[in-house]
Amino acid sequence: MSFLDLFWIFLIIVSLQPLLRQRVLEATRTRLIRNLERRRGSRVIALIHRQETMALLGFPLFRYIDIEDSEEVLRAIQLTDPQVPIDLILHTPGGIVLAAEQIAHALTAHPSQITVFVPHYAMSGGTLLALAANRIVMAPHAVLGPVDPQIGNFPAVSILKAVETKLAKNQEVEDETLIMADVADKAMHQVREYTQSLLVKRGWEAQRAEALARAISEGRWTHDYPITVEAARELGLPVTCEMPEEVYRFMRLFPQVATRRPSVQYVPMPYKPIPPEPAKRGTKSAV
Repeated sequence: MSFLDLFWIFLIIVSLQPLLRQRVLEATRTRLIRNLERRRGSRVIALIHRQETMALLGFPLFRYIDIEDSEEVLRAIQLTDPQVPIDLILHTPGGIVLAAEQIAHALTAHPSQITVFVPHYAMSGGTLLALAANRIVMAPHAVLGPVDPQIGNFPAVSILKAVETKLAKNQEVEDETLIMADVADKAMHQVREYTQSLLVKRGWEAQRAEALARAISEGRWTHDYPITVEAARELGLPVTCEMPEEVYRFMRLFPQVATRRPSVQYVPMPYKPIPPEPAKRGTKSAV
């Protein structure tokens, strides 16, 4: 075998390595899902969005809840017997309102128990999906977020306040801005009403549902405001912290693409209290 043949074999192996690694990763994820399903007697659906970096070009690629996601989740729910509970693992910054509402509607229509697991964060549309569950399980330091609608790159409530301020000062407002304000007003009402109806379907009393829907949709916080476990409980959400170990292991199977030195490093294993080693004889301890 010539050197050129060895070179081409080497190139083939190198080019196939990412594909083989991805296949192994997907098989490991599927095995973890099946283990969790057998232990809990449920259908597990994972909706995971990570910020990834293109290996060649090096720019960030953001993922969020879109119509393709809603089609896949709806298909998974339709394939689930009405008597089988559904466990939804959520890790998302949010996304398109229509897609999130479609998924939430399908979850509330499923007659069996719906449990949402939030190992790190489920913001915006992800929070809307969490509200569709009978039970929310969050890691102790995981967060949810407000569901106030965004129009383009701006919060709907900020658009309305800007227009109100200008009109109060008798300042001229462009037609395009007025149109955006009209859309923002409709979006605010729609999201609040949908959130309230979602909570009522989950057994909330109408007045409590209206108060929570208004609190998380009216724009009292910034869109990235973290609603912690404690804050979620104060709002009345059915939150526990009984996170299965399989969920943590599952999330570790979604690594970021490494194009530079990692910024976080640690020994990846659980630590228990370890007594300090005794000082060697003949050495002095320093203060």
